Amino acid sequence: MNISVKAEYALQAIFDLASQPAAMPVRIADIAHRQRIPLKFLELILAGLRRVGLVESRRGAEGGYLLARAPGAITVGEVLRAVEGQQGRGRPGRKSETPFSDLWQRVDAATSEIIDRTTFADLLGAWQDKQNRFVLNWEI
Repeated sequence: MNISVKAEYALQAIFDLASQPAAMPVRIADIAHRQRIPLKFLELILAGLRRVGLVESRRGAEGGYLLARAPGAITVGEVLRAVEGQQGRGRPGRKSETPFSDLWQRVDAATSEIIDRTTFADLLGAWQDKQNRFVLNWEI
């Protein structure tokens, strides 16, 4: 599976929104700064994610973007397909039948199973656990 920079940025943006308090719109500039994503590129990505119903936008001084559903209801696979469609999957330029065709099909199926089962709540929980594991203890 090939993942474009656009798809990687989309995953980072959704993760950033998932890590914020629910129902609190987040400014695009804040996401771009935290995730180190070029602002104009992020605007295009979020507009596309809004069109497919993964994020919502709010206007006004307190406006910004927020997830359209709970982080536990959005999978990595769903975001990747929203951004890349089916073009990011498979192995372009390969002959239809090679000694490795069955292997690559099994690899793609296993990958799809993992990304379709992994939600942003799963990622957020794992990341928080990992961050909390390395808290320094200054006790003497």
